[in-house]
Amino acid sequence: MAAIGPLLQTEALHKAFGGLQAVQGVDLRVDPGEIRAIIGPNGAGKTTLVGMISGRVRPTSGRVLFDGRDITAAPAHARVALGIVSTFQLTNIYGNLSVYANVALAVQRRRLRSAFDILRPDDPLLAGEVQSALEEVGLPTAWDLPAGVLPHGHQRLLEMAMALALRPQLLILDEPTQGLDPDESAALTALIRRIADRVTVLLVEHNLEVVLGLSHRITVMDRGSIIAEGTPGEIEANPDVQRVYLGQ
Repeated sequence: MAAIGPLLQTEALHKAFGGLQAVQGVDLRVDPGEIRAIIGPNGAGKTTLVGMISGRVRPTSGRVLFDGRDITAAPAHARVALGIVSTFQLTNIYGNLSVYANVALAVQRRRLRSAFDILRPDDPLLAGEVQSALEEVGLPTAWDLPAGVLPHGHQRLLEMAMALALRPQLLILDEPTQGLDPDESAALTALIRRIADRVTVLLVEHNLEVVLGLSHRITVMDRGSIIAEGTPGEIEANPDVQRVYLGQ
């Protein structure tokens, strides 16, 4: 049974790389169904923080809890099995495989962690899940093309389809609009808004227009620490945020 309370919580989370204090005592709480953005200048510790949440970075101290369970020592693959799925600043796809095969691999990975046997490549259940994921993200139907020949914006959509095929509870998006033109960025933002009725989203993003228009709450980091949290309106009006993040 799911815990009553936050879906994700960090307690006094700290990461040092030698003498560099990348993240310092961060307490973060993300509730189910929330779109939470993490913003801040370069070097603020955002990517290190989400790396500790996803399991790609081991904390120096502190705890990470997911759905009431302490997962601080759990490796990244175990967190995926629990429902924590990440996309990255650099698109992470299999360029030599077809669009279809990329999503099929994600479906197979999810099913391998369940009571189901892996599906055969010609199984209609597999085809149905892949088609559903690709149609949800709005990717054009040239699914037999190698993923590496897709334009950048379509590669981003493919990565989203792969993430959704894993059926996450928490989807971590690290700079999802990076490199996208305004129309592509708007389409991806609309997709994130559509899936938020069933997936909690943790968003690291530099595009402040996207953040303000999409997020329920925003966490602002600077020099490894949280300096402000609040609604988009509260964050826009916060003088510390204007000074550190907006340069005002």
